[in-house]
Amino acid sequence: MAALAPKEEMKAVGVEEEEEDEYGAKEAVLQKYFLQEWKLVKSFLDDIVSHSRVSDPSAPHKIRSIMDKYQEQGQLVEPYLESIVTPLMFIVRSKTVKLGVASDEILQVIKPICIIIYSLVTVCGYKAVVRFFPHQVSDLELAVSLLEKCHHTTSVSSLRQESTGEMEAKCVILLWLSILVLVPFDISTVDTSIANNSDVGKLEPAPLVLRITGISKDYLSNAGPMRTIAALLLSKLLTRPDMPRAFSSFVEWTHEVLYSLTDDVMNHFRLLGALESLAAIFKAGGRKLLLDVIPVVWNDISLLIKSSYAAQSPLLRKYLMKLTQRIGLTCLPHRSPSWRYVGKTNSLGENMSLSASGKDIECNDVINAKDLNSEPSSSCVEDEEMDVPEIVEEIIEMLLTGLRDTDTVVRWSAAKGIGRTASRLTAALSEEVLSSVLELFSPGEGDGSWHGGCLALAELARRGLLLPVSLPKVVPVVVKALHYDIRRGPHSVGSHVRDAAAYVCWAFGRAYYHTDMRNILDQLAPHLLTVACYDREVNCRRAAAAAFQENVGRQGSYPHGIDIVNTADYFSLSSRANSYVHVAVSIAQYEGYLYPFVDELLYNKICHWEKGLRELAAMALSSLVKYDPEYFANYALEKVIPCTLSSDLCMRHGATLATGELVLALHQCGYALSTDKQKRVAGVVPGIEKARLYRGKGGEIMRSAVSRFIECISVSSVSLPEKIKLSLLDTVNENLRHPNSQIQDAAVKALRHFVQAYLIAADVRGTSVTSKYLELLTDPNVAVRRGSALAIGVLPCKLLSNRWKDVLLKLCNACAIEDNPDDRDAEARVNAVKGLVSVCEALTQEKEHSGVQSMEDDMSLFLLIKDRIMTALLKALDDYSVDNRGDVGSWVREAAMDGLERCTYILCKRDSIGGRSGRIDSSLELEPNQLHLLFDENLATSIVGGICKQAVEKMDKLREAAAKVLQRILYNDVAYIQHILHRKKLEEIVPNEADLKWAVPTVSYPRFVQLLQFGCYSKSVLSGLVISVGGLQDSLRKSSLTALLEYLQVVENEDQNKKSREYMLSTDMLWVLQHYRKCDRIIVPALKTIEILFSKKIFLIMEIQTVVFCAGALDSLEVELKGSKDFSKLYAGIAILGYIASLSDSINSRAFSQLLRFLGHRYPKIRKASADQVYLVLLQNGGLVAENKIDKALEIISETCWEGDTEAAKLERFELYDMAGLDTDLIRKTSNRVPTGNRNATVTDENASYSSLVDSSGF
Repeated sequence: MAALAPKEEMKAVGVEEEEEDEYGAKEAVLQKYFLQEWKLVKSFLDDIVSHSRVSDPSAPHKIRSIMDKYQEQGQLVEPYLESIVTPLMFIVRSKTVKLGVASDEILQVIKPICIIIYSLVTVCGYKAVVRFFPHQVSDLELAVSLLEKCHHTTSVSSLRQESTGEMEAKCVILLWLSILVLVPFDISTVDTSIANNSDVGKLEPAPLVLRITGISKDYLSNAGPMRTIAALLLSKLLTRPDMPRAFSSFVEWTHEVLYSLTDDVMNHFRLLGALESLAAIFKAGGRKLLLDVIPVVWNDISLLIKSSYAAQSPLLRKYLMKLTQRIGLTCLPHRSPSWRYVGKTNSLGENMSLSASGKDIECNDVINAKDLNSEPSSSCVEDEEMDVPEIVEEIIEMLLTGLRDTDTVVRWSAAKGIGRTASRLTAALSEEVLSSVLELFSPGEGDGSWHGGCLALAELARRGLLLPVSLPKVVPVVVKALHYDIRRGPHSVGSHVRDAAAYVCWAFGRAYYHTDMRNILDQLAPHLLTVACYDREVNCRRAAAAAFQENVGRQGSYPHGIDIVNTADYFSLSSRANSYVHVAVSIAQYEGYLYPFVDELLYNKICHWEKGLRELAAMALSSLVKYDPEYFANYALEKVIPCTLSSDLCMRHGATLATGELVLALHQCGYALSTDKQKRVAGVVPGIEKARLYRGKGGEIMRSAVSRFIECISVSSVSLPEKIKLSLLDTVNENLRHPNSQIQDAAVKALRHFVQAYLIAADVRGTSVTSKYLELLTDPNVAVRRGSALAIGVLPCKLLSNRWKDVLLKLCNACAIEDNPDDRDAEARVNAVKGLVSVCEALTQEKEHSGVQSMEDDMSLFLLIKDRIMTALLKALDDYSVDNRGDVGSWVREAAMDGLERCTYILCKRDSIGGRSGRIDSSLELEPNQLHLLFDENLATSIVGGICKQAVEKMDKLREAAAKVLQRILYNDVAYIQHILHRKKLEEIVPNEADLKWAVPTVSYPRFVQLLQFGCYSKSVLSGLVISVGGLQDSLRKSSLTALLEYLQVVENEDQNKKSREYMLSTDMLWVLQHYRKCDRIIVPALKTIEILFSKKIFLIMEIQTVVFCAGALDSLEVELKGSKDFSKLYAGIAILGYIASLSDSINSRAFSQLLRFLGHRYPKIRKASADQVYLVLLQNGGLVAENKIDKALEIISETCWEGDTEAAKLERFELYDMAGLDTDLIRKTSNRVPTGNRNATVTDENASYSSLVDSSGF
């Protein structure tokens, strides 16, 4: 025996270790798959428990923010509730006992703790949390006293983010009391206040009860969550066996509240609280206790439901429905009806095995409808003899009325009430209830009735109260509800009805055995999948798919059910386009779904009120053609052609689109339309024009639809008479003239295929079409110019070959900014750029494929592209036009970059072909190698420089587009682009990586700023970079400036490198100032950039070059600031003058002289800014003024009111000139140029001119 002891001990130790391992594994699983932040929460809790209070004020709010993430999945937090709630409630209880309720400190301790506990209540529900509250009998009085303490403390804030715990403390203590009042002793024996007086509590409730009810009644008038918890507390307290007097007293109080209605906000909340508490009491109380008060309560709510208060408050009507149904349940004895349908719940595997074995096993638990109708059992006879109170009929009538309510919450409560009440009725009465519910689906009822009816049917089905024998009359109603969509003005209603109908189908799948649902599912499946694929709302699509999935899973093997469920899943249906064009097409291949899908599209979707849905429906219809072309040609096409002339705009628009898409799809399937059908199709557009359906409302969308129709029949090569061809061409031309860009785009697509199909093939009006569009390029109407440029871009080479030079030159002219400001249009220039590039590609491709053209003509085209077209596109890169829409020139620049890229490929491809062939025509006056140098170094440098300039400017979209264009040029797979200088460095800057975010300033600027070290690109890059560095956008300025400064600070090889970079930058900056003279778009940010660089001591320590740069800057400032009214330019220029004047070089006197001039400027703000700079200059560079006069000069500057009178300021300026030893004759001559007669007017009008300047400058 002694020998066995160690074994037993080892076994016990092993069991303990196994339990510990199991516990540790459980903790690991909980932490991994449940509350992932448990470690953090546990650390907060340990700190609270160790201190017996919350030491960190932020801890409760941090825990609450963590719990908020689990609002929709509270079950993940439930395993931790005991570990959290138990120690926290122990602290609340122990601290209350220790400190006493009278202490003010107690609230400071419990309020932060209650914030944590209440956050768990909001996530997991009070039922889960309250189980871990302490419930000793001695705690009852303690909790009541604590509640009274909290009740008399007012909240300092009502905002949740600023909550200090008053509301949470009240809620938690009320919940605690809802458990404590269930103590299994008479409360009068627990109340210490009557321990010495035995008579108190016999004739009236105990004082403890009165305290609880008094506080709870106060909370019933509260708008917060305390009202609901107080109602719960009263229901638990007043339904105790020892509370008859308190219960009667409370019912009398509620009667007074319900009977005395006053127009008062507090009365409204008191009314809600009284109804909520009564509903809770009727849920928790016994039937014997409640039967006596039903007449009084029912009379009160019958009057209240008809009052104006109920009509104005959905929440009030919801509580009335809830109370009504519970009164009905109290009147009817609790019973389990023998006639109720009880289905057998199977798993998917069991259903599959049953179907695979071929056995049709009847469910033993199901009472078939035949049995119910043939031989009523004794229990059924007893059901018929059951006495139903008269009040139940009124209750059911009120619940049926609630199903018609305008608010969903009321209808939902009424539907649940119908289901619960019907479960206690006889089979015959339940059938009458069902008939009343079905009456809600009559055509005259509104969408609320249909929605409420669906909810009620789902509740009846879920509870087994809707017998299979009733399904034949229910299913047609559900099918109608699945397609319920009522047009109301510019929109429709019914999505909530369709969603509820899908819920009914889902309930059918869960409620019935597969033998009873086999035929029903055959009826419902096509409609469910129609809704799943083609409904407008994503929630309806997903609901219908979920209902179908539920039925497939529970009703056994349904044909292709698993395949369809895998196709129409939750994520694939999230996109409407994917549902229409892919999911539906995949499902339509299975038998029984194609024709319902087609009917849904033809009858409901191509005439839908939403334009986008009609377009999508037409595409979806065409995608189904491949399954049965004959059916679509003979049925669908015949159906939609007459509808193109419908009086309803939605119908004719959808029908026009559908007709075109069907014709195109039939052509792609190889189905040839008969001559008669082609004739009918050809007459669609003339019929629309004859009916004048382009005019009035909807004319624009009809034009787009007609253009798409013409495109489709052109691709399909439908036979057209000559008259109709000319008519359709005129229609396309009219649409090209339309100012709507979408209509123009649709017309251009139609023209591309129409010309190819009907003009080239038949050789009709080809030359005249080209000439007409060329003439329209200079039309005064901007819409005409836009359309004609796009039209020329899609014309085939055969129509362009005779006049290709004129076409290219006119398009080049159209790319330039118009001379007349009234004629300028950015969209026209964008279209001209696009058309120009498209024509170049069409001409060069045609010449490559056909060897007919002469060598001279061939080379002249490529030379024209190099000399004229590339120049026009590079000039378009400088289009910075601005209107009330902003930088509209950016559209032109973006199109020009794309055009430069495509033309680069054209020239490089030609160079490679010429290089291989080596053919040189001696008759051409060209250099022998000119054929091979269409794309030379100069052109490559200009293109790369222009693109890089766009890559460092201020617009994110353009920076990204420029970087991607340069990336494609450097790494082109078709043709290697040669002659790019510093290609290796460019490839380092722009690597061949697709995931680089070029639009992000911190990514693009540090890379492209490296190009400043190469003279061939530096000027272009700097002219774009200064716009960002000196711009208004703060984040962009910081990123670009940081990149520039880092570039200047890098020293690669030797100490002189930094100076060389600074030297190059100064030279390029002077070039920018000279090249863009008087161009404020560049000059103003350039001056700001120089000012910023001066502040960083850049350009000021370059020895000889500093003098050169400053001299150049002063020359530019003298030109730019003269007569300028731009405050930004003036401020930046004055600051630059101040920096230069502070230098010790001889150049400083010239800058100081210019700076002194601004002391007499006509704008006071400028005079003041100049005076500030002069003061700083004199402090830093005392050599500008004699040493004995420096103090006097500073005194003049500081004491003079420079924002005052102009003449006084000028006098002080002359004195400063004399002190500095500067010649005042020149400035006096400048002042005397103003005529004497106008001098006074200028002075007196100074304030007015300054005011207007301020207004225009935005100061």
